Amino acid sequence: MAITAPLPIVTEPDSRKSGLRTEITAGARHLTPVPPADEPLHHRPAGVSATLAAGQELDERRQRGERVLPMAFGEAGVPAAPILRYALASASHQNGYGPVAGTAALREAAAGYWTRRGLPTSPGDVVCGPGSKALLYGLLLSLGGSVDVAVARPSWVSYAAQATLTGTRPVHVPVPAGAAGVPAAGGVPDPDLLEVAAKAAAADGRRLGAVIVTLPDNPTGTLASAGLVQAVTEVARRHDMLIISDEIYRDLAFDGPDAVTSPASLAPERTVITSGLSKNLALGGWRLGVARVPSGDGPLDGLRESLLASGSEIWSAPAAPVQQAAALAFEELPDITERVKVSRRLHSRVAREVASAFSAAGALVAPPSGAFYLYPDFGPHRDLLAGRYGVKTSADLAGLLLEKYGIGVLPGSAFGDADDALRMRVATSRLYGDTPSRQEAALASLNPVALPWIAESLDWISGSLADLVS
Repeated sequence: MAITAPLPIVTEPDSRKSGLRTEITAGARHLTPVPPADEPLHHRPAGVSATLAAGQELDERRQRGERVLPMAFGEAGVPAAPILRYALASASHQNGYGPVAGTAALREAAAGYWTRRGLPTSPGDVVCGPGSKALLYGLLLSLGGSVDVAVARPSWVSYAAQATLTGTRPVHVPVPAGAAGVPAAGGVPDPDLLEVAAKAAAADGRRLGAVIVTLPDNPTGTLASAGLVQAVTEVARRHDMLIISDEIYRDLAFDGPDAVTSPASLAPERTVITSGLSKNLALGGWRLGVARVPSGDGPLDGLRESLLASGSEIWSAPAAPVQQAAALAFEELPDITERVKVSRRLHSRVAREVASAFSAAGALVAPPSGAFYLYPDFGPHRDLLAGRYGVKTSADLAGLLLEKYGIGVLPGSAFGDADDALRMRVATSRLYGDTPSRQEAALASLNPVALPWIAESLDWISGSLADLVS
């Protein structure tokens, strides 16, 4: 695989004293300025997570009576399943803390969930927490700042931010480039570039000790192939890396969960999986995540114990009533599997329709294959957008779409892209309706894009994009 995209900046051993740094690109080295020696290379997040902040702003605009189309926040957009609402209500009397790792019933159910997906798991391999986001933070905290962690470019906004908060240095490694520079598949770094990054870290006296992958991916809505996952696991083995596989969207792969190749099936001795119920069953507000952390030597040695130690000091234990409902969810009774099936159908149909609208407007967009995201690139309209609107960055473009057309999206710069890359993340899941009854109707429909409120939103998108580039 040829190296076709630049690697993130890495620092030579004495370069910070000289005020220069080495940027590794496709076989070339270039010296560019770096911050003074007393200024850190990575700064703590300056504010609220970009996704949460954008969702809050759009909600506030709507409350003020503004007409907005919320496509910035990645919420699943459908109601909780009735069987799970009943399970939660029936457990409301439970008010004890419980075990840090989670109840025995929940850990057994989660173990069964992974075992049915070809990943034999025991309850002792499972750690539960208040959302997979908290578990990811605990895992990065367990690295102790002793190693660097590779994250894809682009990647979910919280990976690099959490790494920085835990004192671990994030290293952005581009995903494989496809036609016209559009990511062929997001969520997994280019294996050749990951190899170069690991060697560059070693030359700098550091170690690239972990890599985060996302299957399917947020922000691109694509799914890495088995071959690409295999290649990354081989790099991880050569350099003794821990693999953290975020598979919270696994059940929303449009071809079904078996379409996902987990690195845990290829490199079980070094792979941790995080997941939860916020996406496949739309339970984001319930905050329940699970991690599969098998015991073992190498990168997994002591990791589960470290994660439990962190959890005991940060969240004590997941909420007891939510754990009871989550145990039922992970048992995957027919009502649950049907709910996930129709949710997957809805996400697929609407995401593909919105992708067609962006393609019709001349944006480059990879066909979505999972979750409810798109990552269109307006690079082909760069000159037009700069000349007509003064748009030079993805933040400029996102601001223009909001102020001129009422469409809320997130700029690609929030996901690690260069500021001047005119890409954006578009979340399609808030188009299903603004009431539970409309959302349930969207779930039940075999042709949800024909429902009046969804069709109106699609027309809004198509008309706005046509006007933008006409």
